[in-house]
Amino acid sequence: MRLLLISDTHVPKRAKALPVQLLDEVPRADVVVHAGDWVDTATLDLLQARSRRLIGVYGNNDGPELRARLPEVAYAELAGVRLGVVHETGPAQGRERRCAARFPELDVLVFGHSHIPWDSTADDRLRLLNPGSPTDRRRQPYCTYMTAELTAGRLTAVELHRLPRRR
Repeated sequence: MRLLLISDTHVPKRAKALPVQLLDEVPRADVVVHAGDWVDTATLDLLQARSRRLIGVYGNNDGPELRARLPEVAYAELAGVRLGVVHETGPAQGRERRCAARFPELDVLVFGHSHIPWDSTADDRLRLLNPGSPTDRRRQPYCTYMTAELTAGRLTAVELHRLPRRR
């Protein structure tokens, strides 16, 4: 099972549209995961229409329309992997400990908010992934997203993808 992990799209505030490279990945994914800060409902509608399955949450920049349609935390079991999605996890220092305590039932937690790609493991069991942002790199050298595979009840082939710099 192929996953496409994205967060912090911030359309149309940080970009007019999602990058073409990212949109090309959507039909290749069995599941698209968005960890919040959509900003507009048009992006949600677009990804819902193009995705086989979309799992998303709202973020701190998402208004009432998005909050009415999305949960704060989403859970799914995918190919034997217990996945959670949330926008904010707090400061980087102590993140693994906090998330392991807050989500003891999960195998993988996808989060956003910082726009900083993250891949770590808490308590030798909980994989923490932040795909960064495909539209707002902030202090990062590139805008990013992630892909991953779920195989035999395990998360495999996690890859961070860099997007070309916008002109």
